[in-house]
Amino acid sequence: MTRSTRHVIASFVLIFCCVSSAFAQDRPNVVVILADDLGYGDVQPLNVNSSVPTPAFNRLASEGITFTDAHTPSAVCTPTRYGLLTGRYCWRTRLKKGVQNGYGQPLIDRDRDTIASVLGQSDYRTFVVGKWHLGLGLHGEEGNLSLDQPLTHHPGSVGFDHSLIIPASLDFPPYVYFRDGAATTTETSEQAAQGFPEFLRKGPRAADFDMRGCLDRLTDEAVEVIESMSESKRPTFLYFPLTAPHKPVMPAKRFQGTTQIGSYGDFVRQVDATVGRVLNALTTANVIDNTIVIVTSDNGSFMHRLEEGEADHVDDDSIQGYRAAHHTANANWRGTKADIWEAGHRVPFFVRLPRAEHAGRRITNTVGLVDVLATVSDFVGAKRPETAGPDSVSFAELLADPTSTFQRPPLICHSSGGMFAIRHGKWKLIAGNGSGGRENPKGKPFAEPWMLVDLTADPGETTDVSAANREVFDRLKQQLLEIKGDD
Repeated sequence: MTRSTRHVIASFVLIFCCVSSAFAQDRPNVVVILADDLGYGDVQPLNVNSSVPTPAFNRLASEGITFTDAHTPSAVCTPTRYGLLTGRYCWRTRLKKGVQNGYGQPLIDRDRDTIASVLGQSDYRTFVVGKWHLGLGLHGEEGNLSLDQPLTHHPGSVGFDHSLIIPASLDFPPYVYFRDGAATTTETSEQAAQGFPEFLRKGPRAADFDMRGCLDRLTDEAVEVIESMSESKRPTFLYFPLTAPHKPVMPAKRFQGTTQIGSYGDFVRQVDATVGRVLNALTTANVIDNTIVIVTSDNGSFMHRLEEGEADHVDDDSIQGYRAAHHTANANWRGTKADIWEAGHRVPFFVRLPRAEHAGRRITNTVGLVDVLATVSDFVGAKRPETAGPDSVSFAELLADPTSTFQRPPLICHSSGGMFAIRHGKWKLIAGNGSGGRENPKGKPFAEPWMLVDLTADPGETTDVSAANREVFDRLKQQLLEIKGDD
């Protein structure tokens, strides 16, 4: 589908939305919650056998739309965050595999459009609260960090009016809060390294930084933003990237022991409660019926699926995995976080529309987190610059009509090791000979044999059907190479 064709479709969808009673409100608020390493099988609406009570996600499913075939552009966090905010695949940047650490250089160029800049140009107030992990303009390097001067690059450089962030994942130093580009304190001490489940790397920790209390502090801030919505004459965009259940697995004290499957389960329980606080705050502020809420995850869970008879996280909290009888964090999908297999990038994705339109619907159409920029822009009627979101495809027509026959053009997913897969309809072609991530065989990108999977017939990705479907194989291979180009 050409860019001009997509603009025609987007314009049609926008016109339809404006005249539909479902979209009659003027410029709704937008809240995007991005969990960190939350698996498809962790939440009960997608896995009835989840061992973790998830009442907030259950509420989302009953009041909103559940997408069952949503995918992150990468199976790890930094590149997914880049794709979500810019509508552009991260492998088009200098980051071809893996993630950045807390000292990484800025990944989003100042002139790159983001959801925040696009909505800001339509008079939205724009906020980010949470885990950034896209590089900051720090002064000094690891071992020689200075917090006395404002950052030279931060969320305010790429469209956000206000921010309270941590640099990267909660296990990456420097352990510092930055508000609007300045450290909240310059006083630090040395944090010692720790092992799983409370995994931490050695590095400087600010005096006001408490790992176990971090998620609560960020949630308090997000709630304050929500409470200001009803008083503002301008609509609000809040991007709330959580720090959990990514390691260090350190649930707040009130959640410890609230599940029967160890600290990871307790941490997922806190993630659910965090989502619940946001929904309750929107309700209390009387803005929930004029807000679109999107809740998803940056990739699959890091918890492995272990064989029966093996010790697991329930038996020993230091083990990163579960036997299926205890919990399936990634449901029945193959692999884990970082892999090109489905468990790496198929994630929870819920959308609560204003006035709970289409409540309780389930959508099986394929969508990607890279599509959020185009979709949100179309939904709220924000004018999108021609250069914005080059890989983002709007699925706003699905929000207008969940029975739509919308089929996304080929979607690219990427593993931590740089392995590509292309998805179109029921077909998935993996351009390599392994997981490209954590699971064995890891394989190598573009090494043969490639694997063609019919996900309808074989959701577990057990069988290569290339030989019997050579035309499909050749078509997807050509499309992958064309989309990838020289990047």
